[in-house]
Amino acid sequence: MAETIHCDVAVIGSGTAGLAAERAARKNGVSTLLIDPDFNGTTCALVGCMPSKLLIAAAREAACINNAALFGIEVGSVRIDGPAVLSRVRRERDRFAALTRKSIDRLPKKVAIRARARFAGPDTLVLSDGRKVQARTIVIATGSAPVLPAPFAALSDAALTSDTVFELEDLPPRLAVIGLGAIGLELAQAFAHLGVEIAVFDKGERMARLRCPRVHANLRDVLEQDLALHLGVDVPPKKTERGVRLRWSGSSAGSAEFDQVLVAVGRKPQLDGLDLEKAQLELDDQGIPVHDRETMRCGESAIFLAGDAAADIPLLHEASHDGAIAGRNAAAYPAPIPIKRSTALSITFTEPTLATIGAAEEDGAVTGTAEFDDQGRARVDGVNKGALTLYAAAPAGRLIGADIFAPAGEHLAHLLAWAIQDGKTATELLAMPFYHPTIEEGLKQALRMICAATPIDLPNDQDAGTPAGA
Repeated sequence: MAETIHCDVAVIGSGTAGLAAERAARKNGVSTLLIDPDFNGTTCALVGCMPSKLLIAAAREAACINNAALFGIEVGSVRIDGPAVLSRVRRERDRFAALTRKSIDRLPKKVAIRARARFAGPDTLVLSDGRKVQARTIVIATGSAPVLPAPFAALSDAALTSDTVFELEDLPPRLAVIGLGAIGLELAQAFAHLGVEIAVFDKGERMARLRCPRVHANLRDVLEQDLALHLGVDVPPKKTERGVRLRWSGSSAGSAEFDQVLVAVGRKPQLDGLDLEKAQLELDDQGIPVHDRETMRCGESAIFLAGDAAADIPLLHEASHDGAIAGRNAAAYPAPIPIKRSTALSITFTEPTLATIGAAEEDGAVTGTAEFDDQGRARVDGVNKGALTLYAAAPAGRLIGADIFAPAGEHLAHLLAWAIQDGKTATELLAMPFYHPTIEEGLKQALRMICAATPIDLPNDQDAGTPAGA
């Protein structure tokens, strides 16, 4: 008879969400198991956040060198060593992944089980090594995988995804990028700055789900300086001897040949093979277990969901929060511990940075905008591109969201996310100190527009003027 292992909380998957769930459950005094077939490291370390930012860092250096003439600095000829660029990406990526694996090695004895798991019932798992696990509660944190539609899968090695692109030995001369979410935008611009001829394609007309047309127009203008941009098009691929030919129809019909294609049309939860039907869970029309975001509990069951497997907001900080919420609630089951979610914050590391924060609309919402083409510090640094829009609730001008495409955008985004979560109004932010000359001064114009659209006055003890270059 197969061995049966008993525990309070079993976690399936050792990515960011799974590690957080196991840690939170164990911290709350229950016995745990962490089940994974590989324990290779997190999506972020292996194929997501870290390798992409390593490539972007190299691209940023190349862009700075190419922009040096603006400051009267002549650097001569520049050669980008593609194999060296990609070798550093993999070397540093492997270091980050190794650090994650070390944290797994430090788990208490017998917590980590190297095996695949599938449901045999609502509280029972069958492992690929023949053993069973019976748990009081179970957390599903199996992550996600890139979507690769059949026409592109048929291209074999000519089709890349975010899971395979960092294994390139050299930079391809010509690369097509399909999909303009965060992954497609980041990698397309980075490769372009590294000298790759880039064309990007998307069926939609709006990139990165941006809500503000003004910010979207700024993003488009900047991207088109470095690459060919095609929105609202279909691109059926055809394998050729030299690579891949794409023919597209829509607003800008045409065709072109590329060495390879990077397919970045999204990621899907890895739920296949779990035998979810035996868990007796209600599924939505995408096959995702229906769950409560405040507890991550699936219906009235003793099963919880966390991270990319939940298909809510596929970002590392959200996965980490999901795991902590799921693990704590799994340990406390059946007593729920609802957690208020943080303000939504999404950052795409383009140049300049793109960010979406909070909500865009609410009853009585007002907006304030700012441009950075002539903003003082941005112009000094030669990064004077972009725009932002702030959203606020009338009548008090309480900030509820923002769309940003601006220099130092990741820092502005954090500042605004904290202000929104704290319930700050435009007036209250204007009462804060603004040093000169800084990018943060660019917020003043948008904040003043919100104040002008509400019955709340500007702070009486603050100068309503604008310093030179602010």
